[in-house]
Amino acid sequence: MADLDWLIARPLAHRGLHDDAKGIVENTMSAFAAAIAGDYGIECDLQISGDGEAMVHHDDALGRLTEGAGRLDAMTAAELKRVEFKGTADRMITLGELCDFVAGRAAMLIELKSARAGDRRLAARAADVLSGYGGNAAVMSFEPRQVADLRNIAPRLARGMAVRTHTWRDVFAAPKQAIAALAPTLASRPQFLAYSVRDLPALLPTLTHNLLAMPLLAWTVRSADERQRAARYADQMIFEGFRP
Repeated sequence: MADLDWLIARPLAHRGLHDDAKGIVENTMSAFAAAIAGDYGIECDLQISGDGEAMVHHDDALGRLTEGAGRLDAMTAAELKRVEFKGTADRMITLGELCDFVAGRAAMLIELKSARAGDRRLAARAADVLSGYGGNAAVMSFEPRQVADLRNIAPRLARGMAVRTHTWRDVFAAPKQAIAALAPTLASRPQFLAYSVRDLPALLPTLTHNLLAMPLLAWTVRSADERQRAARYADQMIFEGFRP
């Protein structure tokens, strides 16, 4: 098992340390600068552009936080880098630009967003960029296929699975279905898990944490109660809306 102590050393700011009251938008350079200043790790999201660049953005389309409209995978990186975030001076950045900015000052946890079936470009581009990065970075996805692609493309890159919901109740109510749902996750051979804090404790993270010594992250912690739950059942939290 890879040594991932650095991944759980500090709380990870969900999409950077964004703050609506201060005009700091998620997944922007301002949010990442705030996370570094607060001595937190950084969690962020990647989408693929039309010309194959890894762009730091959560949604697959413009409009929720930005000016304009349209799918990111229908626009070039150059076009996306000119997109304005509403009410800020920030612009969308590439993974390479994020790496240059962070420069090893904070741990980075990077989520690959869902790609279209058979599209390996995002995993390949993320692996290519991170191969030249000197700091601590790990990549995860909700899609087992994405994690398996990472293992094949860049076996030395720290990789993990973000898991939606498989509680003890699910297992006892429908064990065959629960096990079938978990099988692709384990088959992708992740090195850590990120699990919904609201669904802890649960079978998969309990087994992998106790039997395989696999680090467990709890997402997304937003309250004192969730913080206590994360501290009890996980090794570290991905948080937003407050400062731990």
